[in-house]
Amino acid sequence: MTRSGPQRYPGASMAYWYQGRYGGDAMESNVIVWHTTEGTSVPTYDGGSSAPNFTAAPDWSAKRLRWYQHFDFDTSSRALVNRSGGVETNTLNTCQVEIVGTCDPATHRRWGSTPHLYTPELPAWVIRDLGAFARWAHDQHGVPLTCGVQWRAYPGSYGASSVRMSYAAWNRYRGHCGHQHVPENDHGDPGQLPMAAILAAAKGGPTPEDDVSLTPQQAQQLAEVHRDRVVGPWTYKGTDEPRDAYAYLRDTSAAVKAVDAKVAALKPIDLTDEQMTKLAEKVASAPGLASAIAEAVAQKIADRLAE
Repeated sequence: MTRSGPQRYPGASMAYWYQGRYGGDAMESNVIVWHTTEGTSVPTYDGGSSAPNFTAAPDWSAKRLRWYQHFDFDTSSRALVNRSGGVETNTLNTCQVEIVGTCDPATHRRWGSTPHLYTPELPAWVIRDLGAFARWAHDQHGVPLTCGVQWRAYPGSYGASSVRMSYAAWNRYRGHCGHQHVPENDHGDPGQLPMAAILAAAKGGPTPEDDVSLTPQQAQQLAEVHRDRVVGPWTYKGTDEPRDAYAYLRDTSAAVKAVDAKVAALKPIDLTDEQMTKLAEKVASAPGLASAIAEAVAQKIADRLAE
């Protein structure tokens, strides 16, 4: 079968490449199956005999995922059980990704303060980078940015749970699912993976780290951020001036904080009852004086803030 599109994910390490040892079947992948390794480092996968196509490991200092590729995107890998007399699993047009971390709440508690990924509580930067991979798989290989299955938290996802697909459902499935959904398998990983957030990030939507409200134009501009956070230039408000989205937000945040500080430093104007009475009399006797005073006060405040 012809394999279309680039077979190597940009930036992925080939340090653990197993295709030369195990070969694999050529296919046109239209499904991504997500797993968790249930460990804190890249596994040996028994020398590659149970390896997926990709492993995504957290780099805590850089706040990014580091990708390791073991098989080509459109070559079958080996992370699923494939029993005789049923359906194909590893070879049924599926690309498999292992996330270094756990979906098990008991393991999560046991690891405690040891840095690790727990799928129900993934950091925003992990969701961002998983979304970037999903976007690449869509743009380069046509894998739909859709999910037609429900995700169950581990351990409820283990075994013959209600979310595991039938043979027929698996044969016609396209898009994203987890190990917990694949027939002939009993594993429940990756548990409660935030698939909706990952697909939203892939489509250019906000991630959980976004704590500000954005206009549709701003959301579209931020959607153009590359997966390694390098921002392409964009034009601001229809001008020809190129702007950097992150720099713009940083500058805006700094300006708002500066204005807040100046407002807090403004001294209140205290008037005596006699002064208030005289001011009211003048306002009543001179049409237009009130608006003139308001304009003068507004200008004075603007001048103070501009200092």
